[in-house]
Amino acid sequence: MVGGMSKRGWGIAAGAAVAGGALAWLAREIPRAMGGDALAGERGRRVRHSPQWRDGQFRNTIPTLSMPSNGAKLLHDAVLGGQRRHPSQPVPLVRADPAADAAGLHITWYGHASSLVEIEGARILLDPIWSERCSPTQHVGPKRLHEPPVSLASLPPLDAVVISHDHYDHLDMSTIEALVRLQDAPFVVPLGVGAHLEAWDVPAERIIELDWNDEVTLGGVRLICSAARHFSGRGLKRDGTLWASWVLRSANRRVFYTGDSGYFDGYAEIGRRHGPFDAALVQVGAYGDAWPHIHMFPEEGVAAHLDVQGGVMIPVHWATFNLAFHAWSEPVERVWAEAKARDVRLAVPRPGQRLDVDAPPPVDPWWQDVA
Repeated sequence: MVGGMSKRGWGIAAGAAVAGGALAWLAREIPRAMGGDALAGERGRRVRHSPQWRDGQFRNTIPTLSMPSNGAKLLHDAVLGGQRRHPSQPVPLVRADPAADAAGLHITWYGHASSLVEIEGARILLDPIWSERCSPTQHVGPKRLHEPPVSLASLPPLDAVVISHDHYDHLDMSTIEALVRLQDAPFVVPLGVGAHLEAWDVPAERIIELDWNDEVTLGGVRLICSAARHFSGRGLKRDGTLWASWVLRSANRRVFYTGDSGYFDGYAEIGRRHGPFDAALVQVGAYGDAWPHIHMFPEEGVAAHLDVQGGVMIPVHWATFNLAFHAWSEPVERVWAEAKARDVRLAVPRPGQRLDVDAPPPVDPWWQDVA
């Protein structure tokens, strides 16, 4: 007995104290990761006056079902699908030092949708996530299949950080907090997403929020917020912030990034207004029959690339997190087959590999060696 309590009693009490402390910590961590209120103050006024805001939430241009439509199929795929959802060997990474300058047009894919676009002297970072999990807590949630190929601290000076929407696999609190310390670049985000950044202590003067068809010029590059077919939300409430694709236009070069999106006729309009593009970063993973409206199937990704009049197609949103019930390497296999069938120039870099858009290497099926 110690102080009137047995050792077992002390052990139970200590365990309860640790568990209580962990729960208290999670109770603070998770709400903070969920971000801020987009409907408060002047931001809320802008949100409510957006042409995309109708009946109390943001809407797509065509009807879109964002919830799984076939629960039985979803359960079957999760339990009995038999897909190889993890590589059998480490994903090969390229750990290159940053280039001395950003001349020409180069794109570095870091995994998932995180990419660096170097375009005629400017550097634009897209949807960075460096955390171990895409989740409101790093204790549970989808875990990385490979580590980031470089550290955030090793990134070169940026002209802008661009976010497509507020889902955890595209807007990561820890990564944003680190970039605020490490970089001076502004954050360019769709309407309402700035509320999350402010909740994470990003200075207001470093937040630029745009509606569809709005634009800002940074580092000589026009960043144009364009349409997508998706949804938003970091908790139970959905569609309180806008989602977007992005057009990057410098004096002589053009890049398109789909963000997350189902296939829709908006891509043809983007191609007419802003194309042709030298390169397009196209979402091809995390698709499923239960949610066909919000993530493109690989073949639809190729169609979207053609619609926007893309040059080199770079598939993104695959190989880093398991977010659907297909095999981890299936997206790029299907894209490769469709690209060959439709005569699309395809580049599939390893995570961290810097791609010269003017001289893309032939497709090397590196994923097959580790699948």
